[in-house]
Amino acid sequence: MTKYKFILSGGGTGGHIYPAIAIANELKLHFPDAEFLFVGAKDKMEMQKVPQAGYEIKGLWIAGLQRKLTLQNLMFPLKLASSLLESKRIIKKFKPNVVIGTGGFASGPLLQAAGSAGIPTVVQEQNSFPGITNKLLSKKANAICVAYQNLERFFPKEKIVLTGNPVRQDLIDIESKRDEAIAFYGLDSNKKTLLVLGGSLGARRINQLIEKELQNFLSQDVQVIWQCGKLYFEEYKKYNQPNVKVVDFIERMDFVYAASDVIISRAGASSVSELCIVGKPVIFIPSPNVAEDHQTKNAQAIVDEKGAILLKESELDNQFSIVFEALLKDSGKQKQLSDNIKKLAKPRATQDIVAEIVKLIK
Repeated sequence: MTKYKFILSGGGTGGHIYPAIAIANELKLHFPDAEFLFVGAKDKMEMQKVPQAGYEIKGLWIAGLQRKLTLQNLMFPLKLASSLLESKRIIKKFKPNVVIGTGGFASGPLLQAAGSAGIPTVVQEQNSFPGITNKLLSKKANAICVAYQNLERFFPKEKIVLTGNPVRQDLIDIESKRDEAIAFYGLDSNKKTLLVLGGSLGARRINQLIEKELQNFLSQDVQVIWQCGKLYFEEYKKYNQPNVKVVDFIERMDFVYAASDVIISRAGASSVSELCIVGKPVIFIPSPNVAEDHQTKNAQAIVDEKGAILLKESELDNQFSIVFEALLKDSGKQKQLSDNIKKLAKPRATQDIVAEIVKLIK
């Protein structure tokens, strides 16, 4: 029996790392004796998260281009050349059957080196608006697994496969966990629960909004699970009380989703994909500080299908309390948003991506 080998690269943020780990885990179910190697960027979070998931990882000396002239930018050509050379060495030594990239700085040189060596490559694009790296890699890639319709503008049409983004499988059936989740957080099952997701590091503008609106929520008999993020926990933990649970990081995402009735969230690709499966009414507040404003585009793709509400950071002061109160009082609107976002869910995304990888090695 052939012993298959796979190299995966995804990093910089959880949105790139966790899809890569999910794909590796699914591949392992198909090929229990396969060998896996991850390639990331030195000093980025993948260097910790991947070994924690049980996989070996090698780091490249690579970083992204800054938007202004910096020493980092002047070093970029040197870092890119070094990373391409190291990627070639890794590929030559490991001899993978397929190389899979889920985004992040390291996936560029790695997939470029793999394509040049004639090794099949798969690009997994999470966003509705791809970054420049994946646009370049798509020319040589064998398959491009996407989560949104209408990406023919950016990628060769014949290579695109609509799979969705890999998500945690424990989110598939959260309704059965509601009572357990409410008890876990010590909440009142008779009250509505607002879940606030600002990401693992936190979102300053969302935290400022929740601080300002907190009394308003409580006066409407709404209890809050508030993920303020690691960077802001010390500042906001003082608001912890029986009806307000302030946390920096969430281990059991299935529980917070199960406990919630309405969700406020950023619109990173992984979050959007999870929220489609969870199927709760969502108010997206996209981060304006990301490349190509892709979070707004991700959220807009859901709003266009009448599956969510979108508020820009610039609209929060004037619009938020009106929009939130109207949604809270309108059970019909809540159901409409819930039903429509669920229609966009792709719960088999990981299996479908792996099916494309398997085609390349059979």
